[in-house]
Amino acid sequence: MTNYTPKSGSGPFLSHKPVTHGARFVLIGAFLISFSGVFVKWAHVSPSVAGFYRTFIGGLALAAVLFIRREHKWYGTGWLLLSGCCGVLFALDLFFWHRSIQYIGPGLSTILANFQVFFLALFGVLILKEKVNGKLIAAIPLAMIGLYLLAGVQWNRLGSTYRTGVWLGLAAAACYAVYLLVLRKIQGNMKAPSPMMTLLVISMISAAALGAESFIHGEKFFIPDLQSLASLLSYGILSQVIGWVLITKGLPGVPSSLAGLLLLLQPTLSFAWDILFFNRPTTHIDAIGAVMALCAIYLGTVAGMSKRNSS
Repeated sequence: MTNYTPKSGSGPFLSHKPVTHGARFVLIGAFLISFSGVFVKWAHVSPSVAGFYRTFIGGLALAAVLFIRREHKWYGTGWLLLSGCCGVLFALDLFFWHRSIQYIGPGLSTILANFQVFFLALFGVLILKEKVNGKLIAAIPLAMIGLYLLAGVQWNRLGSTYRTGVWLGLAAAACYAVYLLVLRKIQGNMKAPSPMMTLLVISMISAAALGAESFIHGEKFFIPDLQSLASLLSYGILSQVIGWVLITKGLPGVPSSLAGLLLLLQPTLSFAWDILFFNRPTTHIDAIGAVMALCAIYLGTVAGMSKRNSS
């Protein structure tokens, strides 16, 4: 999630125009990012190589934009170290999530990855001693029931690969939660550079980490066909750059409740694309579990945004 700080005069009862523009940016960004898992499945390369190309291509696109805008000055060793830490954490997130996609599909893996809101809430309660609000109290059991319906009902009947995919999706959520905590520390610094500059460093560090991991394990960086090339280019430019830039640009002008609803579009559509493009077998129990998990993610997201907005 991105820090939520409403702009002056952007509330729903003061001016509808800023909210409309911000909501449009978030909506388009969430729509673009919802295809991330699809791009990974369509690219005929290993999970780590797909992550390498996402971050490397995205990093090159960001570097070009920042060079044109002449935003390429030095911001200090502290910023670089924290950004590098974010890069490693993001690489770990992609490492786990891409393998989860291979095992259980982009739909369920993306829903599981969005459980990062609960890891963030756990950190807030246990480490920061934050109070638990009603939305979060409702979200946690809802998420557990939804997850049980999605994967737990037939847990013993599912193969070991599928079960591993579920754990990998949750591991990705945990890594992404820590990534967001470090990123929030960077953004909280008044002397921090633009988010695009930080994202450039994160992208390149992630690309280096994933590239090294792929090289050590003898994975090939060769792109075998046009479908893979188109998927990786789309993954790097749409998911790594355009989607998140739009969300980052739009969130500050959108009320937390609406922002949480718009961001929910990403895992919802990812689940829909899994059914539409990859013929994911989905029972009524699966559908109910997905809806419950998505509602829980929404409540957790709104609770987190409201908490930061009031602090």
